[in-house]
Amino acid sequence: MTRPSPFGYPFLLGFDEIEQALDRVSKAASDGYPPYNIERITRSEREPDRLRITLAVAGFTQDQLDVSLEENQLVVRGRQVDDKARQFLHRGIAARQFQRAFLLADGMEVLGAELSNGLLSIDLARPEPERIVRKIAIAAKDP
Repeated sequence: MTRPSPFGYPFLLGFDEIEQALDRVSKAASDGYPPYNIERITRSEREPDRLRITLAVAGFTQDQLDVSLEENQLVVRGRQVDDKARQFLHRGIAARQFQRAFLLADGMEVLGAELSNGLLSIDLARPEPERIVRKIAIAAKDP
């Protein structure tokens, strides 16, 4: 049984990429690790609207984290290697891997990333879109 698509209406043309993006996001949202925040940083006179994604990555060092932009997805990966030389009496903190992806809208720019006190912060800018109004000429076609 196929689920009905909200983009199947005849007046929504060319939105199939958005539908595919929503499917990807819903599949990626099932894993809750690592927890994250997304906050809006209000614009100033010199800077456009910005967003900040903050991930709780306690126990990861800078060289164990990777932030990359793959097409229109911001992908954050973490990889810890188990130290075989250590002997644990109790192991409550596991060395684990993760991948967290965020789908970015067209025009979003990644400004940079910073790791501080176990929190990885990634700043994004959302530039103000240019408003375009274009007149479409109507051609007359008489028999």
